[in-house]
Amino acid sequence: MLYYAALFFVIALVAALFGFGGIAAGAVEIAKILFFIFLVLFVVSLVAGLVRRGGPRV
Repeated sequence: MLYYAALFFVIALVAALFGFGGIAAGAVEIAKILFFIFLVLFVVSLVAGLVRRGGPRV
């Protein structure tokens, strides 16, 4: 799942590059959506990893 989160992050960065550079106006919205999808996947992966290991070790 972490692989897919990283993949979405790279796609969001590429879409943001095109969108913020003025190449494609619609890419800004796509970049925002993909960024939030990446953020959710990252948090889910982080929580799943902590649960699988038995919680944080202090």
